[in-house]
Amino acid sequence: MTDPHDLVEKVVTELPAWLPAQRWFGGKDRPVTSVRPLRTTVLRGEEPLLVHLVVEVEQPDRREPYQLLVTDQVENYDATHDAELNGLLLDLIAGNREVDGLRFAHEPGVEVQTGLRGRAISAEQSNTSLVFGSQYILKLFRKLTQGENPDLVLQRALHEVGCEHIAQPLGSITGELDGETTTVGMLQQFLPDAVDGWAMATTSVRDLMAEGDLHADEVGGDFAGEAHRLGQAVATVHADLERALGSQRADANDIERSVQAMITRLDEVAERVPDLQPYVPALREAFEQARNTPGAIAIQHIHGDLHLGQVLRTVHGWLLIDFEGEPGAPIAQRTALRSPLRDVAGMLRSFDYAAHQLLVGRPEDHQLAVRALEWARRNRAAFTEGYAEAASEAVGDPRKRGYLLRAFELDKAVYEVAYEHANRPEWLTVPLSSITRITGEGAVQS
Repeated sequence: MTDPHDLVEKVVTELPAWLPAQRWFGGKDRPVTSVRPLRTTVLRGEEPLLVHLVVEVEQPDRREPYQLLVTDQVENYDATHDAELNGLLLDLIAGNREVDGLRFAHEPGVEVQTGLRGRAISAEQSNTSLVFGSQYILKLFRKLTQGENPDLVLQRALHEVGCEHIAQPLGSITGELDGETTTVGMLQQFLPDAVDGWAMATTSVRDLMAEGDLHADEVGGDFAGEAHRLGQAVATVHADLERALGSQRADANDIERSVQAMITRLDEVAERVPDLQPYVPALREAFEQARNTPGAIAIQHIHGDLHLGQVLRTVHGWLLIDFEGEPGAPIAQRTALRSPLRDVAGMLRSFDYAAHQLLVGRPEDHQLAVRALEWARRNRAAFTEGYAEAASEAVGDPRKRGYLLRAFELDKAVYEVAYEHANRPEWLTVPLSSITRITGEGAVQS
């Protein structure tokens, strides 16, 4: 029989080569210099073994903790691919169990069914999710940050105020990281018939491009109505977050810090990505103009990484998922109060991506490029109109904050440039062409 500690030792020696190939690993642009085990919890000590492992991954400029589930029964020891073993996690949550400091708990008043297998889904990038039957989905946060994960905190708060645009939180797994209680997993209601917004939007784009001379509003797969309803849903979630956790008015110092953070990110990314450097003057000017936004600006808790892949369409309407914020951002930034317009800007960027993703890697086609831009503009307009209709009084119509919304969208595009440069260089043309368009058009309203 394999000893759990021998298993961990063998796994750790193989991780430097294995980690960079994983979709959820956040350091694929740098070599892994070493991996050190921080905490080992044996969840099942008999064959097949199941061990929860927290490791510190060292790279040239960073050290970050990641969690793994390992076993001696599958290739590469990744237990998330063993549906039977995954069922143990759900059983532990159902029983409110604690194993050597790792705490499994269901939410108050919730009963969790046991005896279900857990299959890993492949759609996620920064985390790993396991689906149990047609009832539950358990997200394992691969890169850990000290404290409660904002995904759990915000969705609990939204559930408490009766928000209709989230899946119900059902349980959690917590442990300790550097002496602080830390979220490592989150159980939620699973909606098997839901379709993610990215799939719906890109299907609409394909329909448009296949129709030749028809315009976006003439194609059967027109997405504008859904984009409008999505805007209403996002505005409602923002209003519910304000109701649950409050908001405040940004002062001059808040605005200055926000603008300076955009400029700092711009300088850092431009240094790493030469393709961005020609755009720096126009981007800097757009960020500087955000200082001139008139009137008070509301800041509050927001989603933080909103795009079409973070929303689901059910028979009842749109749901928002994954409230943990940008995976690569520091936890202090992800939990800070920020303008809801950042989420609006993130969704506007996503419409651009959906419109142009079919053109990546293909020969230039003027007709298809025109259709892509037309689709993006139509759905961006529908989304902002829907948002304006349902926005809280504190936030208001995002179209009336032209300079600020444009700055947030360009800041997101700079983030995308850094991401694509590190992970998908062939996609760099998408954010760069958007930067050209946005800086060329200017802000509609200030």
